[in-house]
Amino acid sequence: MKPFSLTISSPDGAIFSGNVTCISLRGSEGDLAVMAGHTPFVTSVVPCECKVTLEDDTEKTGKTDGGILTVSSETVVFLSGSFTWL
Repeated sequence: MKPFSLTISSPDGAIFSGNVTCISLRGSEGDLAVMAGHTPFVTSVVPCECKVTLEDDTEKTGKTDGGILTVSSETVVFLSGSFTWL
């Protein structure tokens, strides 16, 4: 899969910045997954587990208390109130 740039930040600072192939989490309208080339949008994120698939196909899982996800043509930014890797 084609990679894209992902940034995850919280008030405590940067949590993650790098290229990934997928991020999946729960938006205010339900579960969603973002891959390269996704249509740009902005949504609120509810408390959930967040799965990030790295370029080497390994998966990292974190827990968030919610936030805002912004998807643009080249990058994805997740601003979280709190985020912890599990």
